[in-house]
Amino acid sequence: MKMTRIMTLQASLVLLLVVSGLAYGQYATDGNVEELESRESGPELEYIYHDHEQLTRYLRAVSARYPALTALYSIGKSVQGRDLWVMVVSSSPYEHMIGKPDVKYVANIHGNEAVGRELLLHLIQYLVTSYDTDPYIKWLLDNTRIHLMPSMNPDGFLISREGQCDTIHGRHNARRYDLNRNFPDYFKANTKQSQPETEAVKEWISKIQFVLSGSLHGGALVASYPFDNTPSSNPLNAVFQSYAHSPSIAPDDDVFRHLSLVYSRNHAKMARGVSCKSGSPRFENGITNGAAWYPLTGGMQDYNYLWHGCMEITLEISCCKYPPAHELQKYWQDNQQSLIKYIAEAHRGAHGFVMDEQGNPVERAAVRVKGRDVTYHTTKYGEFWRILLPGTYRLEVSAEGYLPQDIEFFVIDSHPTLLNVTLHSAKRIDGGPYYRPPPRPLPPPAPPSIFSRFTSSINNFVSNILG
Repeated sequence: MKMTRIMTLQASLVLLLVVSGLAYGQYATDGNVEELESRESGPELEYIYHDHEQLTRYLRAVSARYPALTALYSIGKSVQGRDLWVMVVSSSPYEHMIGKPDVKYVANIHGNEAVGRELLLHLIQYLVTSYDTDPYIKWLLDNTRIHLMPSMNPDGFLISREGQCDTIHGRHNARRYDLNRNFPDYFKANTKQSQPETEAVKEWISKIQFVLSGSLHGGALVASYPFDNTPSSNPLNAVFQSYAHSPSIAPDDDVFRHLSLVYSRNHAKMARGVSCKSGSPRFENGITNGAAWYPLTGGMQDYNYLWHGCMEITLEISCCKYPPAHELQKYWQDNQQSLIKYIAEAHRGAHGFVMDEQGNPVERAAVRVKGRDVTYHTTKYGEFWRILLPGTYRLEVSAEGYLPQDIEFFVIDSHPTLLNVTLHSAKRIDGGPYYRPPPRPLPPPAPPSIFSRFTSSINNFVSNILG
């Protein structure tokens, strides 16, 4: 009887791993049946800091107990070979739900900023245990795929130390690179060598069309939104800008401010705008434009927005970067509602499908809201999402081989606007070429100068101190 049961469990585990392979990434494959049996009652998540091995075991245990709600995959490995784990929590964990958005949280990009790492583990626990009892959580998981990466920098976390609030020890990856200065930059050339962790994230977000994202940091208490960097200008002005920062306004500034306020106002303390310590800046309503706080080159949130149409903000959630573990429960209580309400904002604005005259999806159609100079693209299913506040807008849709379309639409507050677009073939009767919309490439960044390198050094010093 016991042998039969073990064989059944082994078969179930193999089936789970085969199904897991349908989603993006490398799925967990080790662990034995005895471990699986011992976790059938589900692990109790303590308020402690979990090292990489403990984190891995916990994620596998949750995935084993909740196979209908979770999928665990790795998007790659760190410099020292540690998996960059992502847990999907959704009623459709192994495959994209057509017409429903994918969202993500990424934590611990700076290895010594450790609170977000633990909060995402508690968020996983809360979502899977609340699905059958909380109608709001059930609705959220039935209509959203939530991807949670507890640690983008496991190597840096390894050498960080609990209780260290202001040091930079452990901030960087194993090659001494700041991963939040390692992405391509729209405004200035980023000459830093791309790191394995950064490359893994870039490939990840190129394969899954995320609608909304949050990056969890520490060292302050504020929600920071794009842009993080500023347009290149007179080199001498750039030097002085390091001391008197001005906002760098994104086309969707109204939406970014709203998203930031959703987080700060649902947080227990953030919206008060209280500075963490004497001499620290005070943020009105607990939000700030990134460049207005301090400009940086190579940040992840600007890259998500400008390269992939994913609206990401940076969430500084603890004044102390690596506070004592006994404070973690309070941090979870402070952030729980913010983390959940922010995810739900993916369902704001407009969404729909771009199809051809035969009803086939048009992949990579360019979708642009007039007056907002950022292009979004449709998925292979023809889907698009656009987070917008209530108002009247005009949508411009174009694709190679089709006549462009302009559509006026309304957005209301209570639910997203469904907007389906049919594109008509533009092939000429005389056999001439198809209509081809003019390309709108990103402008080439300015080459780095001695002034920009000097400015970058100043900004890196300031950002290392602030978070």
